[in-house]
Amino acid sequence: MTVRPIVALGNPVLRNRARKVSRFDAAIRALVQDMIETMRDAPGVGLAAPQIGVPLQVAVVEAEKDELYVLVNPEIVKSEGEHILDEGCLSVPGFWGKVRRAEKVTVKARDVHGKEIRISAAEGLLGQALQHEIDHLNGMVYVDRLDSLDDLQRTSRRELRRESGESAEPAEPE
Repeated sequence: MTVRPIVALGNPVLRNRARKVSRFDAAIRALVQDMIETMRDAPGVGLAAPQIGVPLQVAVVEAEKDELYVLVNPEIVKSEGEHILDEGCLSVPGFWGKVRRAEKVTVKARDVHGKEIRISAAEGLLGQALQHEIDHLNGMVYVDRLDSLDDLQRTSRRELRRESGESAEPAEPE
């Protein structure tokens, strides 16, 4: 397993629709293992293959400890409701914004072995993460969902230190 570099907004791989996976082989399993390692190291709640420069429809989501989802060729087949949530992205470090998302989603996909899976009525952080990662696979980044780029907020120095695992000593005024 290898922690891979996460590509930042501006890299064209983030703006193109990822290719569907047709072969469920050792290469896909190795990619998934690297993605899990990279997501956990970041740390993040989810990661899509384009975020590590691989233009394939593969995503991993771990919204809660011991609840890992590996999604190959995922698609949202049903969505319900709507709400506005704070959202950030490993590929847009240092920023966050309020994004409109469905309250609940049902997703169908394949697992790493090609077996069909279905996640029904996912809500909360899991539902948000599924939508976020599927957006990545379709060449979309959360900033595309903002009403205006003026709505993009810079993460505070204190939050940046906490995200990077640095000491939680008081921050200088911001």
